[in-house]
Amino acid sequence: MATEQVLDGIRVLDLSRLLPGPFLSMILADMGADVVKVEAPGIGDYLRPMPPARGGMSGRFLALNRNKRSLVLDLKSERGRSAFLSMVERADVVIESFRPGVMDRLGVGYDVLQGRNPAIVVCSISGYGQNGPYRQRAGHDLNYMGLSGALAMGGESERAPGMPGLQVADIAGGALWGVTAVLGALFGRQRSGSGAHLDISMTQGVLAMLAVEFGKLDFQPSLSPSRGNQELNGALACYRVYQTRDRKYLSVAALEPKFWLELNRAVGRKSDVSELVAPPDRQQAIAAELQAIFAEKTRDEWVEHLAEHDCCCEPVLELDEVENHPVHRAQKAFFEVDGGELGPVKQVRTPVGAPSAHRLAPRLGEHSRQVLGDYGFSDDEIDRILASDQ
Repeated sequence: MATEQVLDGIRVLDLSRLLPGPFLSMILADMGADVVKVEAPGIGDYLRPMPPARGGMSGRFLALNRNKRSLVLDLKSERGRSAFLSMVERADVVIESFRPGVMDRLGVGYDVLQGRNPAIVVCSISGYGQNGPYRQRAGHDLNYMGLSGALAMGGESERAPGMPGLQVADIAGGALWGVTAVLGALFGRQRSGSGAHLDISMTQGVLAMLAVEFGKLDFQPSLSPSRGNQELNGALACYRVYQTRDRKYLSVAALEPKFWLELNRAVGRKSDVSELVAPPDRQQAIAAELQAIFAEKTRDEWVEHLAEHDCCCEPVLELDEVENHPVHRAQKAFFEVDGGELGPVKQVRTPVGAPSAHRLAPRLGEHSRQVLGDYGFSDDEIDRILASDQ
């Protein structure tokens, strides 16, 4: 079976909003799961109106919600809550990203859901986890990065930490750990018959990505790892970003001796392997020499010149340059979805494979009647539910 079809038949009810949960459920949808966005009446997912938009549809929302269906349901109403609980009996996965305790206050907490369906897998994504002193604390990606220690590792030494260029905690710390946990729980229940409650803390998710750094710290407490003083964050001249004549940049990652020697040979600089382990002051001097050399040509001139040298040096692409790079074209990283009156809508695929379907993200409540019918409600029941929740 192709990768994009492995979750065919799996039903997902997604209560989440914004980035982490929708990114998680998009991956499940790409793999064939039937994902239903259960949205509150009115605005629905808060990402829907966020600019830039076209035809009333946010570009960001469209990027995260392909291949899903939208159901408007008010979980604060008795009819909406009752309908949701009935749907849980036929579902496999529930995704939510409320603050801890909100699901319980709505009457749809894990204990209630498990009582209706012992095999249900509930994935709860939160900033600081379902337990602990920060469980009710508000936060965003930058806060989670800060508390995990990850933020302190990026930027120049003796200067403020650099701002991450993307939402690492939301996507890597939340969504991708969430996908891993959901798939593991679905596999596990084939053996046990029981579901699970998955507690995905975005802070913990980012902290786990620092395992190697904490391993080093454990063996050398005096190390004090921070920005600019580790092998892979700026301490070594062989692993840095250098500016070119046209004020663009090259990423240089010539860590191994063979790559380091080849890089220096390619740029006409004398070198030896001892430079790879030289002390900090010498690293700075080497970096200055390389910077002066790279400033002699434009980025693209260096790319052309270095193409025949195996030295781990690649251009730093701006976002509007990425799509046309031959690596991404060969991988078919971008594809288009027919957006009807919106025109073609560009999408980015994930490494798990091509999506099982190419459907545009849904408009709010677009599939309410269809979804409720698929979950076993009669026409009269659907009329009553929709009359109260639209």
